Amino acid sequence: MSAEIRVPALPESVADATVLAWHKRPGDPVRQGDALVDLETDKVVLEVPAPVDGILEEIRTAAGEVVQAQQVLALLQTDPEGALLTEAGPPTVPAPSPSPSAAPPAPSPAAAAALTATPAAPSQAVDMVIAPAARRLIKELKLDSDKIPGSGKDGRILKSDVMAYLDEREKERPRDELRAFRSVPEPPERPGVGGAGERPEQRVPMTRLRARVAERLVQAQHTAAILTTFNEADMQPVTELRNRYKERFERQHGMRLGFMSFFVKAAVEALKRFPVVNAAVDGSTIVYHGYYDIGIAVSSPRGLVVPILRDCDQLSFADIEQGIADFGNKAKDGTLSYEELTGGTFSISNGGIFGSLLSTPILNPPQSAILGMHAIKERPVVVNGQICVRPMMYLALSYDHRIIDGRDAVQFLVTIKDGLEDPARLLLQV
Repeated sequence: MSAEIRVPALPESVADATVLAWHKRPGDPVRQGDALVDLETDKVVLEVPAPVDGILEEIRTAAGEVVQAQQVLALLQTDPEGALLTEAGPPTVPAPSPSPSAAPPAPSPAAAAALTATPAAPSQAVDMVIAPAARRLIKELKLDSDKIPGSGKDGRILKSDVMAYLDEREKERPRDELRAFRSVPEPPERPGVGGAGERPEQRVPMTRLRARVAERLVQAQHTAAILTTFNEADMQPVTELRNRYKERFERQHGMRLGFMSFFVKAAVEALKRFPVVNAAVDGSTIVYHGYYDIGIAVSSPRGLVVPILRDCDQLSFADIEQGIADFGNKAKDGTLSYEELTGGTFSISNGGIFGSLLSTPILNPPQSAILGMHAIKERPVVVNGQICVRPMMYLALSYDHRIIDGRDAVQFLVTIKDGLEDPARLLLQV
């Protein structure tokens, strides 16, 4: 009998998906839970696992095809007794039917070998689990996954594990491996400098994520009246507080104390004072949110993603740092879920980690505002009538002028500045 492998249910905001890559070929034996195919959506890459043990009988959608929810992707030939490819013992291949028209398709050599081979010892029966981003990198670089130790749950190999493995081999073949990893092709050699004077070009189709990001950014520019207001914050009080308690914080909570938790807390207090910044436009209606779900922009192998930290007003500094750390790991691993990327009432983007000194962040629709953090630089400033050197950061707030007045936007940003320059305010909520 055959089982249908279908596209899983997609959220309302996602219309379709693209077949990214098949991990099995027709005739290959598979176990329940094995990743059969990756589907790329506007937000995440989905793994479609095998629902039962069996042999992949037929693939009905090729890589690159656009598919809809519940569309049949492939057929999986299963054993009627449910014993195919299990650890109970070596299964037997059913005898051919007397009628040629009813005979089951002959398995491939690999499948036949798998069916007749002696099962592995129990300690080796569980297949190695590899994250989608790591699997693509291993395939790209033609690496042996057996040599890469996994640090994820149940030994799951993450992209960071592959990179660590590459770092160990960098002394032997650094250029070849690092060149293969780069997501953007290396620029061609300049004419006349080690080349033949040609003017090569390369066309690379946008990923669905990149295309969706482009669509949303253009939508934001066309539908919202975007303005940006700027300020600067003296980061010395926060820096001194971090330096004073970071070791104790790490011992007690098992994670480092970063700057982002201070910004999230400061943003929550500012949103409470200026609810319109936490609101959204819905046609001719303004929707005021009574909760504080803040999107934290993080970089992933597929581009920028903005997972949502829910109910930030109810989270401690440790909760915030843990949530952000989890988002970073999932973004690298490609395991962020739809729920983690959906919703949000306000966003924070930290271009400073890439060296940005000043920028104008673009709204993340339907949100009405976004805070931009930047690099901390020591600059001469006047404090109490004296010129001194302080670690300063430029802050930028982009907002939708359709519902947010300039006065509210400026005072909102000043509230964040005050919270950062006097962190006790964040604890006392004053």
